[in-house]
Amino acid sequence: MWAASCLASCCAACACDACRTVVSGISRRSARIAYCGLFALSLMVSWILREVAAPLMEKLPWINNFHHTPSREWFETDAVLRVSLGNFLFFTILAIIMVGVKTQRDPRDGLHHGGWMTALMCRMDEPKLAETISKFGSGLFLFVQVVLLLDFVHKWNDTWVGYDEQFWYIALFVVSLFCYLGSFVFSGLLFHWFTPSGHDCGLNTFFIVMTLITVFVFAIVALHPAVSGSILPASVISLYCTYLCYSALASEPREYECNGLHKHSKAVSTGTLTLGLCTTVLSVVYSAVRAGSSTTLLSPPSSPRAGAGKPLLPLDKTEEHEEKEKSKPVSYSYSFFHIIFSLASMYSAMLLTGWSTSVGESGKLVDVGWPSVWVRIVTGWATAALYIWSLVAPIMFPEREF
Repeated sequence: MWAASCLASCCAACACDACRTVVSGISRRSARIAYCGLFALSLMVSWILREVAAPLMEKLPWINNFHHTPSREWFETDAVLRVSLGNFLFFTILAIIMVGVKTQRDPRDGLHHGGWMTALMCRMDEPKLAETISKFGSGLFLFVQVVLLLDFVHKWNDTWVGYDEQFWYIALFVVSLFCYLGSFVFSGLLFHWFTPSGHDCGLNTFFIVMTLITVFVFAIVALHPAVSGSILPASVISLYCTYLCYSALASEPREYECNGLHKHSKAVSTGTLTLGLCTTVLSVVYSAVRAGSSTTLLSPPSSPRAGAGKPLLPLDKTEEHEEKEKSKPVSYSYSFFHIIFSLASMYSAMLLTGWSTSVGESGKLVDVGWPSVWVRIVTGWATAALYIWSLVAPIMFPEREF
């Protein structure tokens, strides 16, 4: 038994060392890949703990230190909040440390490319504080998502228009037409799914009608002669707002009579839950990487704007001119990159707990419950307001550059 235990310990140590070596190699080439992988792994761990860790946590005296043992849902939420706040502390500390890093010669550059292992030491014992911070930080992350989307669609439009060729103008028209058709067809499905006959579903009808109104307002404002707008951004934002409306209505509690999808969702398979979590992971990671790579929003003053065009995994694997490379300015703001992941950690915690103090309301579904509904609706309204502002602001303040 003693020999078997020693052998198992040696194998585990070797495996951990091998994993650390592999990931460290990836991290040296692209820190963003390593941090994305670490973040995605932490989300998976949060979800697994939410599903299976409650019985164990009930037996831990430093967690279950109450006179009356809380419900199982409390322990499930507690597990998610502990992991997410550990992430929050890790990325926030790195963000503070990385303030002012401008060149690769800075000693902190090495910490950015190899400091991810310290995440394993981050732990938090104040889940109530974690919940409060997560609700605030999640709102900031959703705002960043909206800003990134607007930045993306405007750049997309400017790029295609800049080609000044008939093919790209036709492509603009086709994509815009597809987005508008998608918005209207999607809206029709929303009426079919979420306003069933025989039920008073005035709230759902209000949400859908408001979304349709914003779609028409986008087109009218963008095509107004006084506004230098384009139909492509208007159509893409319209489709996105329609999707947010669907996402909000689909997040309504399964027992709500106006949620037409509940008939097909009472028995949710593990595969469905896995798909939902993977979608969440991809969405959060993409937003963080997009923000961490955006030279327009985050690059330090000394950073070349062309630096963000580099792929996450460089094609050239040689290590020539190493000293020359170290003297180059960093291509994105390390500090802001970690801030985005910090906010994403809080956002993911709210998704896994249904934006509430207990996951019991959502029936173990990811991102289900009335708080989730209103977060989605308000995000859609904020998206609409920011897009309209991006169109009318140059007219209202012509002396400023937007």
